[in-house]
Amino acid sequence: MPFDTELTRRLGIAVPVVQGGMQHVGYAEMASAVSNAGGLGIITALIFPEPEGLRQEIRKCRKLTSKPFGVNITLLPAIVPPDYQAYAQVIIDEGVKIVETAGNSPGPVISKLKKAGCIVLHKCTTIRHAQSAIKLGVDFLSIDGFECAGHVGESDITNFILLSKARQTLKVPFIASGGFADGQGLAAALCLGACGVNMGTRFLCTVESPIHHKIKEQIVKAQETDTTLVLRRWRNTTRLYKNKVTEQALKIEQESKTGEFSEIAPYVSGKRGKEVFINGDPEYGVWTAGQVIGLINDIPTCKDLVARIEKEAEDTLKERLALVKPAPKL
Repeated sequence: MPFDTELTRRLGIAVPVVQGGMQHVGYAEMASAVSNAGGLGIITALIFPEPEGLRQEIRKCRKLTSKPFGVNITLLPAIVPPDYQAYAQVIIDEGVKIVETAGNSPGPVISKLKKAGCIVLHKCTTIRHAQSAIKLGVDFLSIDGFECAGHVGESDITNFILLSKARQTLKVPFIASGGFADGQGLAAALCLGACGVNMGTRFLCTVESPIHHKIKEQIVKAQETDTTLVLRRWRNTTRLYKNKVTEQALKIEQESKTGEFSEIAPYVSGKRGKEVFINGDPEYGVWTAGQVIGLINDIPTCKDLVARIEKEAEDTLKERLALVKPAPKL
């Protein structure tokens, strides 16, 4: 039975599940597989060095699905930042109406997208940031708990608290991100006030995910304790899969006398991380994974995964509702 939430209604999807933007992963094949399964697939804009590469990927995705899909733009500190406005213009020109944004100072990009009539989902790790995003006019907030992969923020608030606080304080619909892999998680998020969930690591471990099969097998083997946090010293805290490289990076971070980022930079190189997904060696470089890695036990197709999540969530909600019994008549 299709779900009926603010997210499914506004986005035109059947199941309130979003495949979040993922560097080196969010290509047209991945996004279209999720969208065809009934969720919302997302292309990651900054995979492509130039905006024209994104344009071609959007057109490719249109050939692979007739369902809604979105594009992610993440704004992160850089010595030479990408031309975010140019990427946003490509999204607008190509008629994509759903955009996931994240990162620092997104105001100008969000303003441009909203003027063009786009639906904007903005990812936040704190309620304070969520309230700032509301002022920018976002349509949905993606509330990202401390369990998540990648940039976790600096507040260390897990989703059980963060989602309830969002329900209590925010006037804009929100989805839950970080720690979700199954229908029980979706049911819990809905009960806590969210209108859907965002999943990254879970979709990383699917048949259509464009990473080496050995990395998928490593995810299946992993436990919830197999991630670690690095770069806290520089207030850029990032959750990564725990391997030899992250251990070396963390040792430098903790023991460096100078605190110079250049000491750790070779260990947290994105280029080495990309190679992990190509060569299949989980120890070769750093790669992001959430604590949800411990809940992933198989490598399904996106179609099977989304269908399973939908059924599990429906069954869970019905079972829990059955716990409520009419009061006996006196």
